[in-house]
Amino acid sequence: MGLADIAALTLFGMLWFFYEPLITAFAKRRNGVLNTDMAVLRGAWMTRMVGRESRLLDSQILGHALNSASFFASSNLLLIAAAAGALFGGEKTFASVSALVVVKTSSRLMFELQLALVIATLARGLLDFIWAIRQMNYCMAAMGATPEPCPEAEREAYGAVLGRLLNPALGSFNAGVRGYYFALAAGAWLYGAWALAAATAGAFLLLFWRQRNSPAASAIHDLRLMVEARKD
Repeated sequence: MGLADIAALTLFGMLWFFYEPLITAFAKRRNGVLNTDMAVLRGAWMTRMVGRESRLLDSQILGHALNSASFFASSNLLLIAAAAGALFGGEKTFASVSALVVVKTSSRLMFELQLALVIATLARGLLDFIWAIRQMNYCMAAMGATPEPCPEAEREAYGAVLGRLLNPALGSFNAGVRGYYFALAAGAWLYGAWALAAATAGAFLLLFWRQRNSPAASAIHDLRLMVEARKD
């Protein structure tokens, strides 16, 4: 492994592991990004939910999120199995891949490291999806345990507790989805160190742009301000 590979791998590790702390720090300076704005809206949703007589729509929305997490978790397992099959394919797989002109892999060990990085990224995403599913189940149980309808004096307290359950659950779901971006960047290592560095920076910048400057982020931020103003 050359210096260029080490530098690109270091960049990948830094942006992969420290993406969320960087976004959180930026949100504090810029008064919110998409993730923090959504956390506020989910808290408001839970507060409204506990005051409703019928919570059918709320349970359907959460059930949809649970189904989405299950779908992504299943997809992750298939991708991990495919990558692991290539990793343990032996000399034949390495020879086939090495024959491709665009692939930059100097040895079988290097090829295995490149695939292992993809698998590690996908595996972390799978763990995030599994944890998201468990937390959503906890949240569904908590929603079912709240009084129906909840006394007005207790709605804020119940809504705050439910928000503390729902936000980490969907935060884990977001982390799992984010893993796909970095898995694609990890796969770019097969095309060389510069491809890994460029793909990693591209994935990070795309995610960062969607957090702050995308049309969805702008609309969510405006809605957060409206919700907070109504609360005051």
